[in-house]
Amino acid sequence: MPRRANAKTPKKDGNDSHSSLASLENNFYEGESLTNLLQSIRREIESARHLDGSSLPEKIWLKQQFSIGVNEVTRVLERMKPCTELEGSTQLFPLIGSNHKASSVKLQAVLVASDCNPRWLTKHLPGLASSRSVPLIFVRDSKKGSLRLGELVQLKTAMAIGIKVKGNTINKIVEEIIQGNELLPCGSANVQSHALTDVEG
Repeated sequence: MPRRANAKTPKKDGNDSHSSLASLENNFYEGESLTNLLQSIRREIESARHLDGSSLPEKIWLKQQFSIGVNEVTRVLERMKPCTELEGSTQLFPLIGSNHKASSVKLQAVLVASDCNPRWLTKHLPGLASSRSVPLIFVRDSKKGSLRLGELVQLKTAMAIGIKVKGNTINKIVEEIIQGNELLPCGSANVQSHALTDVEG
C-alpha cells in the first residue's frame, strides 16, 4: 500500500537528534502517492516555465529552479544561514516589492531518493537540512527512486533535488506537500488545470 510522507522537519532534542533523524526516512512517498507527487510537481514546472516566458533551454531553466544532485544540494545548504528558534517562523516567499535582496540561494525542501547506493552519499543530508529548517521528502520506488527524480529534471538519475525558493507555482505545490495536504491524481475533477488557454481575438 502506498504511504505518504510527513515531510515536516524533525525537532532536535539534544542527544536524541540522531535517533529522530534516523527515523525520518520512515516517512516517504511510494506507489500511487509517489506518482501523484511527481505528477503534481511536473505540472507546476510546466506552468511556471510557461508563466516565466523564458527563452532559455529547458535544462538551463531547470537549474535555475532546482539544485540538482547531492553535491549541489549540499553546497547550497552549507551556504544557507543556520536557523535559530527565533527564525523558525520566517516567511517562505520573498516580499513583493521589497528592496532587500537575499544574499544567497535558499532551498524550500529537498527530494531524496531512498534507494541511494552507497547510502553514505546522502547520510549527511538529514542533519544538514534540519539545521537549516529545510524539510526532506523521501521517495521510494523499489530501486527506481533516483530514476523517478531524474525524470523531473530531464536527467537519467538524481539522488537529491533541492527546490529553490522562487515564489512561483512550484513553491506553492511543494508547500502543500510539506503541510501534508492530499495530492489528487492528474485528471481528477477536483484538480484545477494550470494550463493557460489561448483567447481568440
